[in-house]
Amino acid sequence: MENVFIFDHPLIQHKISLLRDKNTDTKEFRELVSEIAMLMGYEVTRNMPLKEVEIETPVGIAKTKVISGKKLGIVPILRAGLGMVDGMLNLLPMAKVGHIGLYRDPETLQPVEYYCKLPVDVEEREIVVLDPMLATGGSASAAIQFIKNRGVKNIKLMCLIAAKSGIERIRADHPDVSIYCAAVDEKLNDHAYIIPGLGDAGDRLFGTK
Repeated sequence: MENVFIFDHPLIQHKISLLRDKNTDTKEFRELVSEIAMLMGYEVTRNMPLKEVEIETPVGIAKTKVISGKKLGIVPILRAGLGMVDGMLNLLPMAKVGHIGLYRDPETLQPVEYYCKLPVDVEEREIVVLDPMLATGGSASAAIQFIKNRGVKNIKLMCLIAAKSGIERIRADHPDVSIYCAAVDEKLNDHAYIIPGLGDAGDRLFGTK
């Protein structure tokens, strides 16, 4: 699928298996989400541009490379996306962090933005949206659109597990947005939970029900 990247790295696949296990407790679940996010971050940032610089080492001058071009920002979708932030920041401590919160209107069933706080220079940054579970794709699509409305042109979506229907929704609504995920599951149940998935990521991260 164009613009869809599915990670097959053994470490990521191993940790996703542990994440799915219903017996994985809150502490371990939280650690696994952070670890997987950091591992995925390596690939998400693969195309960051570099420039050559000269560095003075203790014994001479080295021509070497540093990251150039657009700065990076990460935006978790509240609340489950928060679990992926620390892993990304361990890899990219210079990244700015925004937050976006959505709820579903009970009458229209459409996502409504209730909170959005983004870096002041967000339109100059490449933004990685964090959402552990891409189920119907409705919330992620709305979040991406809200971010685009702030002038952002370069957006990537990073999730742990995606349903095929969620991927199709993002590809239809935002064909310019690349999707990165560690696993793709076939379907949703009647409550729009990914099957087999891993349950409610937010509840498992924060120990709620």
